[in-house]
Amino acid sequence: MIFNKKYREFTVNVISLLFIVLFVYAAMSKLLDFETFQIQLAQAPLLSAYAGMVSVLVPSIEILLAVLLIIPRFRLAALIGCFGLMVMFTAYIVIILNFSDFVPCSCGGVLEKLSWTEHLFFNISFIILAVVAILLATRLPRPGKLTTSYKAVFLALFIIAAFATLLLTVLFISSEKKIYRNEAFQRKYLPHAAEYLGDYELGSNTYYIAGFKDSIIYLGNLQAPLYLKTLDVSLQHIKDFPVAISNIELPYRRARILVEPPFFFLGDGTVPIIFRGNTTDWKADVFSYNEAYFKQFEIADSTRIGIAGISNTTAITNLGLITRATDRDSVIFNDSIITKQVDGIFDSDGLLLWNTKNKKFLYTYFYRNSYEVTDENLFYKYSGKTIDTVSKAILDIAHHTKKDQYKRGQSVMINKYTATFGDYLFINSDRLGRYEDKAATETAAIIDVYNIVTNSYEFSFYLYHQQNKKLNGFRIYKDILIALVDGRLWIYKLKPEYFDPGSNTTHTGQYQE
Repeated sequence: MIFNKKYREFTVNVISLLFIVLFVYAAMSKLLDFETFQIQLAQAPLLSAYAGMVSVLVPSIEILLAVLLIIPRFRLAALIGCFGLMVMFTAYIVIILNFSDFVPCSCGGVLEKLSWTEHLFFNISFIILAVVAILLATRLPRPGKLTTSYKAVFLALFIIAAFATLLLTVLFISSEKKIYRNEAFQRKYLPHAAEYLGDYELGSNTYYIAGFKDSIIYLGNLQAPLYLKTLDVSLQHIKDFPVAISNIELPYRRARILVEPPFFFLGDGTVPIIFRGNTTDWKADVFSYNEAYFKQFEIADSTRIGIAGISNTTAITNLGLITRATDRDSVIFNDSIITKQVDGIFDSDGLLLWNTKNKKFLYTYFYRNSYEVTDENLFYKYSGKTIDTVSKAILDIAHHTKKDQYKRGQSVMINKYTATFGDYLFINSDRLGRYEDKAATETAAIIDVYNIVTNSYEFSFYLYHQQNKKLNGFRIYKDILIALVDGRLWIYKLKPEYFDPGSNTTHTGQYQE
């Protein structure tokens, strides 16, 4: 019995020491980088709405339990608290892995190196250790206390585990509408900034906006890459017609058309090739062939095309400029504009735009709150910030099915669709800020407006459309905004009291693949 008692005491002490080390380390990691910890909580599922409270409560509880474990009188109660806390941590991971719309970054310190699945097994191991310590501690003699049966201990632990799991489940259900919200920023909304003019059912969601100028809208079709549809803003004149290119034998896979009258361009970065033609006859000849692979291209003028692709040197996203001043074309690249955070490909993915008035290229990142601005020759000018607070990409890159082939999982997209005209950059985002109701996004898209001259956020407005549908792209010309929403074209007028009339003179926009 003496040996048995010493063995039990030793085991309880060792497990208590492990919990003390774990909780002190975890609490200090959070407190030493408290601002980052709060931001991570604000971006996390279930906890974003409670980030302020949880950021203080969790490390406080961890420190309190560590202190109570040191005191023999409170050790059993502290072990029960450790068990309950670890069950809650584990339930949170299970919900994230199975029910969350995205999987956020891991926690800090050494444990940051563990995946969420590894975290799950790590937590389960400590739950088992807590159960073992509690069972042994209840068998130790305690002044004024009777020995508790194993059956009663297991029943109590089951009730605690069930309550902790239920608490997390209720929290998940009650905060489901808040998962997309980031309480760290607040938009400034202007009422009715865009006035509805009309809409047109296209009959297919495979259309994309190929161009928009002088009241004429040009729509390409992913399933019919050599055909265009044109509509005027009044929706009175609609026409479908083919375009012709000088070489149709190449292995095209991602052919896209961009129209900037009096010219149009057809490009496929997988070949790679770009054709240029005139809108008078819609016939195009080779503009550039086999010079640079690209993911997207944007018209600067009739002789210059901006491209975004993958650098052969750095293997990350880069920007290039194809110029054809004579019969020969030249290509320049700038590998220093796009910055790498994780892999250099997914984390730097985004949309390229050309702003005619200010003669600048704009590149907006999908997965972080920033965009890059260059001059017409791709010389870096400055980096702009959007109002969201996610400065580092939160990515979930799913497993590969073939070598070197990956796909994006449930990553957090910050900036979705973009357009620019005059001095403005327009960004569509599904992210909700402080005091915003997710129900509003069921019938509208959020548009944030930035001034690229003053490098500042101006305001936001809702773009209302059919219910339970999502924006697929938009463009702007002067005071007219056109948008594609699940196969329907919407037309709006931007109210002059909100937009500088002197800036509504040039346009461009972009669609997302």
